[in-house]
Amino acid sequence: MSSNEGTVYMLRNRATEGSDDWVSPEPAGDVIADAVIEATDLDADDIDGLDTYVDIGSLRAVVTERTTESLTFAVEGHDVTITADGEISVDS
Repeated sequence: MSSNEGTVYMLRNRATEGSDDWVSPEPAGDVIADAVIEATDLDADDIDGLDTYVDIGSLRAVVTERTTESLTFAVEGHDVTITADGEISVDS
């Protein structure tokens, strides 16, 4: 996971364990929005930009710098938790 020019990037858990498939970092906003959509009845149109819900510096401290173990914030009434390991959980 890395950050470039203010954008925070995360790895999406696409590859299966033991797979040699290449996985590219994606903007955290896309990865998080997809996790929320998958776990809830929300659509992409229901979710605003990531900076509407969370301070990007706080997110960077978790996923890029790993100076914080986890971060929880609300997205349209659902608690989203991100860990330093890149795990995303969404209450539904």
